[in-house]
Amino acid sequence: MMILKRTDSTNKDFQSLVKLLDADLAVRNGEAQAFFDQFNKLDTIKNCIVVYINEVPAACGAFKKFDEETIEIKRMYTHPDFRKRGLATTIVEELETWGKELNYTKAVLETSLGQNEALSVYEKSGYVRIPNYGQYIGIDKSVCYEKVL
Repeated sequence: MMILKRTDSTNKDFQSLVKLLDADLAVRNGEAQAFFDQFNKLDTIKNCIVVYINEVPAACGAFKKFDEETIEIKRMYTHPDFRKRGLATTIVEELETWGKELNYTKAVLETSLGQNEALSVYEKSGYVRIPNYGQYIGIDKSVCYEKVL
């Protein structure tokens, strides 16, 4: 049984999944991860989702306000035991729904070029690649996307 829980970054299951995400990103990105870490502080994230499969925290995602009309999707992760089940797509859809409920009209996100699974999820969810924004301008490993909600 799958349950989607809307929560915030104080949720212990969300925090546990994010620790696994950070460990995975440290391996994937190596020393470059220190740059990205500064933009992923949990205290700034108020809108988080945890997906439970049979009461086990399986995946997470979040968004934060980017500007008055835009949310930024952050902290997407699926535990390896639960991958290839469409959970990331489900989370993206729920984050978009939540964003629309709060009157946002667009979503942006950044991911790393080598994260083929993430690139696939975002592209099949209708996200379009855009020039790197903000702190990601000039960062070769970064790929940025946006979608009108």
